[in-house]
Amino acid sequence: MSRTNVSFDSAGIRIAAHLHVPAQAGPGPWPALVVGHPGTGVKEQTSGTYAGLMAERGFVTLAFDAAHQGESGGLPRGLEDPAQRVEDFKAAVSYLTTRDEVDPERIGLLGICASGGYSLSAAGADRRVRAVATVSGVDIARQFRLGADGTQDPAVFRSLLDAAAQARGAEARGEDPGVMTVFPQTAEEAGALGGAHGAEGFDYYRTPRGGHERSARFLAWQSIDKLAVFDAFHAVPLIGDRPLLQIIGERAVTSWMAVEVHQRATGPKELHRIGGASHVDLYDRKEHVDPAVDKLTGFFTAGLRATS
Repeated sequence: MSRTNVSFDSAGIRIAAHLHVPAQAGPGPWPALVVGHPGTGVKEQTSGTYAGLMAERGFVTLAFDAAHQGESGGLPRGLEDPAQRVEDFKAAVSYLTTRDEVDPERIGLLGICASGGYSLSAAGADRRVRAVATVSGVDIARQFRLGADGTQDPAVFRSLLDAAAQARGAEARGEDPGVMTVFPQTAEEAGALGGAHGAEGFDYYRTPRGGHERSARFLAWQSIDKLAVFDAFHAVPLIGDRPLLQIIGERAVTSWMAVEVHQRATGPKELHRIGGASHVDLYDRKEHVDPAVDKLTGFFTAGLRATS
């Protein structure tokens, strides 16, 4: 398997990506996958892990940094713009159609965590996508509004909206609007704020386990009111008869969102649970990632099978 640094345009923003090509690729064309990272993540983390493993299984894969994040362009830095994130997926599909190694009729999407929700929106709107799968998939807008487990006090999000409004006013006056810090300083604080799920996120992103210098430490305040009115699952019925696979951890507190997607989907669909795994375990724990990759391989081999 080879990995090449590439870039492409997404609504005028340069997107940095890694293109993984199977060692046995030859002249092609091959089935291909766009692989999206979790919120605040970068392509060198879990999306890169899955992209590399799926390339070893015979798929050309493209793992990219979202606009405004990682090595990609876009100002302000740290902006989580749902519409742009969906556009990034569609732009990545367009880029893959230009590659000689890729069969443009056999492209799928793989979204992890927040990119799970974005990949569903992109697939619903883009008929070039033949199949879509998610791992620990969530709608990050729902997570902000309702909490990871869906039980968050509405006052929490209202306070974020108040802070975002104040930041917009400050910027209009020429003042520094500041940013929203994503992670607290210690694992104990992360656990106190977000329970076991928050502590696990801290352990992945803020320790040598999975941390990366370009992984976002903050979000631009404009992200909050953009997320307030976004629904990643609205387009799920538009996926129609194209196959959908969702892989979730048996212990994931976020799994209620995958259940909602499963209920909305109208075509071939599967909700697959990995025993003993939490949401974050599926990012990098080999004992959980390996069976997830096995499942993804079978799914995309069938879903992206050549039709002629």
